[in-house]
Amino acid sequence: MTPEYKAEKEASVSFLGGGGIWEINYVTVIAPVAAFLWALLQTRQSFFKPYSIPAAFTDFLLQCGTILFATTVYAGAPQALLGLLLLPGVAVVLQPRVENKQTPRPPIHDRTNGKPKGSDDPDPDQELDPLPIKPYITAYRGAMMIITCTSILAVDFKVFPRRFAKTESFGTSLMDLGVGSFVYAAGVIAARQQLKAQSRGNTSIIEGLKTAMRHSLPLVVLGLIRLWSVKSLNYVEHVSEYGVHWNFFFTLALLAPVTAILQPVLRRLPSYGALTFFIACVYECVLYFTPDLKSYIILSGRKDGDWLSQNREGVFSFIGYFAIFIAGMGTGMTILKRESGSGTTDEAKEADLLNEDDEWLADVLGGSTQNESTGVDLDKPAEPKPNMNVPNPDPLGLIWIAQSNDDSVFLAKWTVIWFILSGWAMWHYGPHLFVSRRMVNLAYIVWVCAFNTTQLLLFNVVERVMFPNIHKATDKRTERQRVQDATSRVMQAFNRNGLALFLLANLLTGLINMTVKTLHMTDVQAMAILLGYIATLCGVGLALDHYDISIKI
Repeated sequence: MTPEYKAEKEASVSFLGGGGIWEINYVTVIAPVAAFLWALLQTRQSFFKPYSIPAAFTDFLLQCGTILFATTVYAGAPQALLGLLLLPGVAVVLQPRVENKQTPRPPIHDRTNGKPKGSDDPDPDQELDPLPIKPYITAYRGAMMIITCTSILAVDFKVFPRRFAKTESFGTSLMDLGVGSFVYAAGVIAARQQLKAQSRGNTSIIEGLKTAMRHSLPLVVLGLIRLWSVKSLNYVEHVSEYGVHWNFFFTLALLAPVTAILQPVLRRLPSYGALTFFIACVYECVLYFTPDLKSYIILSGRKDGDWLSQNREGVFSFIGYFAIFIAGMGTGMTILKRESGSGTTDEAKEADLLNEDDEWLADVLGGSTQNESTGVDLDKPAEPKPNMNVPNPDPLGLIWIAQSNDDSVFLAKWTVIWFILSGWAMWHYGPHLFVSRRMVNLAYIVWVCAFNTTQLLLFNVVERVMFPNIHKATDKRTERQRVQDATSRVMQAFNRNGLALFLLANLLTGLINMTVKTLHMTDVQAMAILLGYIATLCGVGLALDHYDISIKI
């Protein structure tokens, strides 16, 4: 890479001011809409069963192609791409539904009290997982990984709008949002380890710290490798992002150990979201009331031998990223658990096992145990009439909303809360702050949290509408099959080996930038390379998933 071209590359990503928040919303809503179209094809046409080559190609176009085109060719008119996605959806709805196969008769078992005769231990296949796999979380994380991997290479081409690239100091952009969303999603998944530790009764801070260090060590190694490669290969470097030596891998590596140290405090807090806002407000006050601190972070020079001045962006921004990580963990602590209304109680399971032949017969004949003329269940005892004179202690439903562990209610509640806080922080009803990814200030934190809870809510609504019976199964085997039918293979691949694919994306991005002059390419050439790049990532992910390989980094 010649010095002239390197300077041109650095200039293309420097001193940028970003774009509008609503434009970013229009672009990113493509992912939930694509998930909705995928669900329509699956539920009405069983298009992805079996998972043939045409099905895999369609899956790739819906999940990866739409995001790539939304951030490049259709960046100026994302509404047009939304329309192109919704039109096939209308066509699918108008098509006759593919009939399901006849319900097979369940095998006859010699049972006593709903259990196989001679067995005192419960069948492990019948026990529902307290932390079930939820397809909408898989879709959310998969979409976040796809848009992140797409953007880190697309930004090197002119077909990618400069307003989507990372801002210099203040402003909102797609890539700024992507960095925070990556941290938020990491917090959501980190909650699974905390929930497992709580269920085992293992709350030792030492054990938690050991586990966190074990997960962080590979990230530290990756950060050191990236630092060495950038310096030794004379690769393009935007120092104002994190500093001279700091990079995003170091930020990710520090999150888990700091969280493990503070875990005894976190377990006693009623709300992780409230802690996030508290940390953000304290950090913002420090930025505001400390003389010249903002100027030091953004404007001051980098002194040789002064490690803090050379890496001040990475050091100070970690506080904000930690707050975002805590917010994601708080979300995960609720949505990763089984909802109270899903699955069945032990009594319901027993009744289901004792009456399986009756249910099979009713399903085959299309009948039921209800009186067809009255719609009353003849076998069900009459329910006592409620006492209408007892006052309702929660007429507005506020207590139920606050205490509900229903995913949709929880996500809707926090979406509203974060949007209100965003309006308070950024607009005319509060401190009127400008968003800064470089400092990860209060405005940036609440914006990232509002966006991610909204995305999770949209994916959750798609799942609730299109696959309402996923977690109503009475045994683990049936639930797993329903989850598999409701999950895109592409999204599952990016979710399963997300960090490994992110590392591969970084390697491919460096290789492409070292071999071709991306800034001098036409839009057609750029799109050809980008399609080949994201197809390679998708193909590797699908291959790993097909052979049941999980690369833990």
